[in-house]
Amino acid sequence: MHSPGLKRPAITTAQVFDIAGPAMIANLTTPLIGIVSTTAIGRLGEAAMLGGVAMASVIFDCLFWLFAFLRASTLAFTAQSLGAGETSEILMVLIRGLALAALIGIGLIVLQLPLAAIIFDVMGGSEAVLDAARSYFMVRIWSAPLALANYVLLGWLVGLARARLALAIQVAINVINMAATILLVQVLETGIVGAAIAAVIAETVGVAIGLVLARRLVKPGAGISRPALFDRAKLMHMMAVNRDIMIRTAAMIVAFLFFTSQGARAGDTTLAANAVLNNFLLVAAFFLDGLANAAEQLCGYAFGARDRDAFAGATRLVIAWGFGFALVVAVIFALFGPMLINVMSASADVRSAARAYLPFVVASPLLSVFAFAFDGVYIGATWARDMRNLMVAALVVFLGIWLALRGFGNTGLWIALLGFYAARGGFQAARYPALLKASFGTS
Repeated sequence: MHSPGLKRPAITTAQVFDIAGPAMIANLTTPLIGIVSTTAIGRLGEAAMLGGVAMASVIFDCLFWLFAFLRASTLAFTAQSLGAGETSEILMVLIRGLALAALIGIGLIVLQLPLAAIIFDVMGGSEAVLDAARSYFMVRIWSAPLALANYVLLGWLVGLARARLALAIQVAINVINMAATILLVQVLETGIVGAAIAAVIAETVGVAIGLVLARRLVKPGAGISRPALFDRAKLMHMMAVNRDIMIRTAAMIVAFLFFTSQGARAGDTTLAANAVLNNFLLVAAFFLDGLANAAEQLCGYAFGARDRDAFAGATRLVIAWGFGFALVVAVIFALFGPMLINVMSASADVRSAARAYLPFVVASPLLSVFAFAFDGVYIGATWARDMRNLMVAALVVFLGIWLALRGFGNTGLWIALLGFYAARGGFQAARYPALLKASFGTS
């Protein structure tokens, strides 16, 4: 461990991929859960059940994503404490994060009935689909404290530069979820409730593994100091950072839900085409988000160590590799996109519509590099207030472009989405030099 104030050796590509590599692999395994759940429920032959699990899964994706600040802030504060040489604070960060995750998770369980009423009223759908979705929701909501605790544990491990351990937990959660889903739904014939129980079981095992690893990583004799744990300044800073990241995430969710809803208004074919192309966006995000993980840890460590050169070096490396991956992904989309669209849809109309909008998907990775990379940089430095404000500004740009181009239908909607990516990254890139100077002074 480097002492605070001492120069850390220059950030290397190997350090970037020690963190980014496991994160990318973890991201690629996550969609398998949805595929297995969809297949297991789909083989029951009841369309309402399949629609219900699909609806409920989207609800939980958005609901838990809203609280992803638990992972981001824990990662940042852990990396900063590591860089500053504050070994006792590393344990305090974990405990504070787990306590907050428990409070939020229990709150969601307590509020499950009014929460379900509001959500399903907004979502709409046939009565059969809604009944199935409610059955799933009422069981899986009990996993909330566990899922949020896993956010904290994963963020803590990555903050310690133990990304491979974080990967092991994520893979364990995903594999157990898939195995339990097959067992409960297909073998024991528990239906949609079985799929929800499988998620609860998987999250429980994830927390258990995470706590065992945390216990082994904490130095022997490290105690919990009540004054340190309840340090008012640190608690207030944690809450402020979490609040700002939550608002930022909510603005992002609004943009993507708006994109989906407008596509739905354009008709079933357009909605299906956008859904197919959304899979391309997710693939690009897997790689770029992995690099953002590296930026969070490396920039957080450098920020804590007050090492301006290491911070700037990590930023440059993540952006450079981001453009490299984005270029490769864009070329793959351009060359193999039409074939992949044919694989994902059997409808000639959907295929034709998806191919018409494929150029926007090809451009998306290159336009979103700054957005992902600077998200990682800003989180690592806990520049959360600026991150929040710039995301809200990007949302305004997105809605403004859509409003100006709504006469062009889905084409205008895609241009607005690309504008959103560009605005997010562009605003953060423009603000970066001033924040770098304010945090580290002039070099």
